[in-house]
Order: sequence, then structure tokens, then C-alpha cells
Amino acid sequence: MKLKRVFAAVTAFALCASLAGCGAAASVSESAAESAAESTAESAVEAEPAATEAPAESEATEATLRIAGLKGPTTMGLVNLMADEVASSYDFTMYGAADEIVPLLVKGDLDAAAVPANLAATLYNKTNGAVEVACINTLGVLYIVENGETVNSVADLKGQTIVTTGKGTTPEYVLRYVLSENGVDPDSDVTIEYCSEATEALSKVQAGEATIAMLPQPFVTSALSQVEGLRVALDMNEEWQKVAGSKLVTGVLVVRKDAVENDPEAFASFMEGYAASVEAANSDLEGTAALCEQYGVVAKAALAQKALPQCNIVFETGDEMKADLETYFNVLYAADPTSVGGTLPADDFYYAG
Repeated sequence: MKLKRVFAAVTAFALCASLAGCGAAASVSESAAESAAESTAESAVEAEPAATEAPAESEATEATLRIAGLKGPTTMGLVNLMADEVASSYDFTMYGAADEIVPLLVKGDLDAAAVPANLAATLYNKTNGAVEVACINTLGVLYIVENGETVNSVADLKGQTIVTTGKGTTPEYVLRYVLSENGVDPDSDVTIEYCSEATEALSKVQAGEATIAMLPQPFVTSALSQVEGLRVALDMNEEWQKVAGSKLVTGVLVVRKDAVENDPEAFASFMEGYAASVEAANSDLEGTAALCEQYGVVAKAALAQKALPQCNIVFETGDEMKADLETYFNVLYAADPTSVGGTLPADDFYYAG
């Protein structure tokens, strides 16, 4: 297998130094990269690729599929396939940010990528329908954490201050939707303080400046080990399901239609391998965690192993995939049409197999 690792310099995590006294600041900073990638997905389509060191070429055979992944949950389900000798003809490339992947996928230099779900919709619109979504690979990874015991339902957030990230992006829209559907006005009943990064939000909780935060996995798992008394108060995936009647989506695999049409059987075989890889990710936590560290998906295997059960790694296709994504896109579109590329994807966006 030819695996090229490309990591952009992530300068946005300077505040992680404030966590050094807890003994795990570096792992927290790296695990927050997925959140940063997801939070900037809407603008990534217009961005130029970040400057990175050219990856070393190997002597592997010509790849049948060129597949990109981002650090964090959206790629955790792929690592067992990366390690599979049967998949030696696949070219897996790891990137540090979505804005590196987008132009390559648009130009046809990549065939498929594990990306935030709303970015897939934006790519569909940007490319005039040249891409489709093959599967949902990650459900909700957002959690409300509290240093205290006052929040046991969404209604308990009324009158509280919540620190979080992602203003003007999907985390904000998810939070506002869940609050509103529970009768909590996000503009008057709660105070939402937006931070530039997850480490900043956590540092406010750690310093006693706030007691409640909404954070993503695997950052939550690392944070729980650093702040005494911090607990998961609400799983936003569960809260979304209660009010939306569908599952909250985080990540998908998007693929160029021409790559599928060029060899449908080869892509179907890849999908079978992907499904098996996801099954292994949920049944062999230790082995999958080791691969997550090996391939740079998560900084440390120990963190990945603890976080995997809460990362909601799935392989969802067909009608179930379409139903969950349509509900999710409708909520995002109502909040901000540009978050899904301006218009809702048509039926041909959903891979039928």
C-alpha cells in the first residue's frame, strides 16, 4: 500500500500551552484538528491548498483509487482497510485540513475523500454534480461537558453560559437547532460564547471562567482526563435524534462520479472492504487505535482507544444514509444556505451502489 502522509502546520492551537500542567496538552492540540477541519468546511471550497512538503513517492503499484482522509473521527473507520494487504492498490493520503483536499478532488487529482458531510454537499454544488456521497462514516461527535452536576437535560441549559467553537458553521447550527427544538431560545435563554479553538474553550472551563462547554471527540476524551470533575452531560447525537427523528451526521465519504463509472466493480469492492474496516474499528478497539496512531489519524493510540466508542464510527448507505443526510442538510440550509453550497443536493448526489 502506498500511504503518503501530508500534514499542514496547525498554528491555531497556541493556547494548548495553558494545558501543559495537566500533562497531555500536545495530544489535546492534535486531537482538536478534526474539529477545526469540520468548522471551516464551508469556506474550504474557495480556498487554495495549504503549502505542504511534497510527499515521498513509493514503488507501489498504480492506485485504482486515490483516497484522502483528515485527521480525526472521519478517517478512523478507514485505518483497518489501509493496513489490509488486499488494499495495496489503493492510494491513501492523510491531510491536515479540508482546504487541502478540496481543490485536488475538484480537479480530479483525488477520487474520494472522507470529509465533513456539509462539505460534500458544497462540493456537489461546486462541481455541478460531479461528486456523490457513498456512505456516512461518522455520526455525531459533539458533546456537552460540565464541570458540575446541574445539566442533565437540554432544558437545564436555560440561563447557562456555554463555551464552544464553530461560530457561523455546523457546530453552531446543531447547537441552536437542538436548543430551539427543546424550547430554549439560543438568543435569549442562554449565553453562547464562541472560541477560536477547542483548547481555548476548555481552558475557560479549566480556569473556572465557565462550567459548560460543547466539544468534539476525540478532544472530549482527552479533556476528561485533564480537568477534575469534568463529565459528559449531554450527547448531542442523542439530543438531535430526539428532536429531528434522524441521526446527527458528522462525516461522509465523497467520491467523484467518473471514478465510480470508470470501474463500478472496483468501487463496489472498495466499499465492501470499507464496511469490513468499520466493523473492525468497532470490534477491535486496541488494534484500530494502534493503526490510528500509526497512520497519524489520532496522535496517540491510548487516546484513540478511549475515544473510539464515543466517535460513532459507522458505515451507512442507501435509503438510511439519504434520510439522515437530507434531514441534516435541511437544518443547515434553514440556518444558512451557504453551509451546504447554496442549494440542497438532488437525488443523484446519493450513491445507489
